[in-house]
Amino acid sequence: MTSNVTAVSYGPKLTASGLDKLRSALTGSGATLQSESRGGDSRFEVHTAEVAVADGTDAGISALRRAVAEAAHDGLDTAIVPSGLRAAPRKLLIMDVDSTLIQQEVIELLAAYAGKREEVAAVTEAAMRGELDFAQSLHARVAVLAGLPAAVVDSVRAEVKLSEGAAELVAAFKAAGHVVAVVSGGFNQILRPIAQDLGLDYWIANELEIVDGALTGKVLGAVIDRAAKEKYLREWAAAEGIAMEHTIAVGDGANDLDMLGAAGMGVAFNAKPAVRAVADSAINMPYLDAVRHIAGV
Repeated sequence: MTSNVTAVSYGPKLTASGLDKLRSALTGSGATLQSESRGGDSRFEVHTAEVAVADGTDAGISALRRAVAEAAHDGLDTAIVPSGLRAAPRKLLIMDVDSTLIQQEVIELLAAYAGKREEVAAVTEAAMRGELDFAQSLHARVAVLAGLPAAVVDSVRAEVKLSEGAAELVAAFKAAGHVVAVVSGGFNQILRPIAQDLGLDYWIANELEIVDGALTGKVLGAVIDRAAKEKYLREWAAAEGIAMEHTIAVGDGANDLDMLGAAGMGVAFNAKPAVRAVADSAINMPYLDAVRHIAGV
């Protein structure tokens, strides 16, 4: 089944040798280059190649992705994107929050006020690598916050910084008529003002329990874990009438894997090795708006 895909390459500096290796990997896999273009800005460069592939099935595209990933490309990353996704009139972008939409891990910022930052960071790392059950690890990490005054939430909110290009990415998707959502294993108290400022269409996170002006060390309700992230992706796409093949998911940790796998395009953003290994594409630079180029927005 012949099909068209787009090979989108991006990096701080795209070299002629790296692009030659990309072309060799594509043609060596039986693909035919139809056109090429260059773009980007002062932060990173983008090369886009329209490609015809003889096997346009999911398996064929996956094989092409593996072949491209295995070739050495001098520091450039390449996403193989179905043309139907790039051309879709309405898409849904769903993102993780901690270490994706924002630069920090909020639980670690909170834990610093309890003198437990290093301890909690080690647990977070293990959970993001997939070595620990996320819900259990979250309860254990939140427990160390018991007794902290609720005012620390405001202090942490002031410390949070969006990832570079995050606001531009959201604005571009919204301006083009697409839907933008975030789903987080973090906390509503931090996410709410961020979501409102960015004008997100959908967002959800865990809720820290606060009683008599202090954190109790517990979260309310069911934990937003990897299964919940996929569930909300599917629910929100259905609510908007957007086909799953026209969705793009972005995340960095093991709790994002189900969401990345279910989306039409799963993007690993400065992610743990286990996530990069299975995502459809990877961004290994600090600029979140590279997702625009992948999605054709």
